[in-house]
Amino acid sequence: MKITQLSIFVENKPGRLAAPCRALAEAGINIRALSLADTQRYGILRMIVSDPGTAQKVLEQAGFMVKATEVVAVEVPDRPGGLAQILAALENTSINIEFMYAFPFGRGENAVLIFRFDNPDAAIKQLQAAGVSMIMRKEL
Repeated sequence: MKITQLSIFVENKPGRLAAPCRALAEAGINIRALSLADTQRYGILRMIVSDPGTAQKVLEQAGFMVKATEVVAVEVPDRPGGLAQILAALENTSINIEFMYAFPFGRGENAVLIFRFDNPDAAIKQLQAAGVSMIMRKEL
């Protein structure tokens, strides 16, 4: 149920985002989802890719600092209240959401939410008990 996400630290300057994307493209690795957060000097490019192990090696060989983390992907109806329904399943627990991002899903009228939890196993158990659909990496 957990998916490997890569976080790549990129200097926050024009044109710097192209290099990691080009390195992955040249290695034949598909970017399935991404999120970019910035600070004044650096950005954190978070990615779900088709082959995280190879992608990490390719990016590190290209000189990037890369960190692999486990995230959880859930499917949610792409309508008002979809996110609120997911959050309600976690509301009265001690599970913390460290970050999240979303993207539309090519399967019907749904979206995918990517979560980084402080306790992913507990989050998965809680979400499954609430009837939330989990997404595997191969489905993305």
